[in-house]
Amino acid sequence: SMATYLMRSGQIALWSIQPVMITLVLAAIIGPISLGGWLFAAGSMAPKFSRLNPGPGLKRMFSTKSLVELLKALAKFIIILFVALAVLSSDIDDLLRIAHEPLDMAIIHSLQVVGWSTLWMACGLILIAVVDVPVQLWESHKKLLMTKQEVRDEHKDQEGRPEVKQRIRQLQREMSQRRMMAAIPEADVVITNPTHYAVALKYDPEKGGAPMLIAKGSDFLALKIREIAAANEILLLESPALARSIYYSTELEQEIPGGLYLAVAQVLAYVYQIRQYRAGKGKRPDPLKDDLPIPPDLRRDS
Repeated sequence: SMATYLMRSGQIALWSIQPVMITLVLAAIIGPISLGGWLFAAGSMAPKFSRLNPGPGLKRMFSTKSLVELLKALAKFIIILFVALAVLSSDIDDLLRIAHEPLDMAIIHSLQVVGWSTLWMACGLILIAVVDVPVQLWESHKKLLMTKQEVRDEHKDQEGRPEVKQRIRQLQREMSQRRMMAAIPEADVVITNPTHYAVALKYDPEKGGAPMLIAKGSDFLALKIREIAAANEILLLESPALARSIYYSTELEQEIPGGLYLAVAQVLAYVYQIRQYRAGKGKRPDPLKDDLPIPPDLRRDS
């Protein structure tokens, strides 16, 4: 019957346009994923009564961004409408002829018209994508830059808090102490108070310059310096006046002041003699004098 014939023809037509429809569906899925990645938020499906408030929705509706999106949607609609009208005007003669053709030829002719119409519509969508994809990428990049700037601003705000500043200073002190303790095994001598102060000096004759202070501490920290020095067989020398002078006049990883050159030179000479004696290459040196030459402006009373 005619109804059966038309149904069969319709099925054939549907099977014929399936590749085009599948291609359009895949493009609709892959396009957004390629721009922003796959994101499935199950929490968005949960009921949220704040969404019933019309206030935020009205603000979004009349915002600048919404107007821009509306203009973009209108532009897309106009392009699709223009393509559709152009296709319809070009195929109007074919559509009129189909009504006077035999049924089998009319079906074939209809499929051709539908195929070409779909192709031209797809070209219109591709034209929209060519313009829209770079715009979407630029907007995504702009949002990402804004997010990075917000993170930097938040970091600055947090650093301005007193408790954060205090924590940063504490971490800096701890890191400085760890570096200082790690440098003690490289010292040539540790001069002590003997219990309240300890300073570790290093002298590299190849580099020239003055001896450098690589560690210093008082009370408990001085005890730790002495323990590390003893564990690494660094000479411990008791000289209260010189230890206090170096402790108060010299910063870590800085050279000792010129006024202490002579006193420290005598200490290093004594250290060298002790090393020679321990190596069996010399006699035991006399004990170091207590009255080392320390200028009055560098002396610190106990």
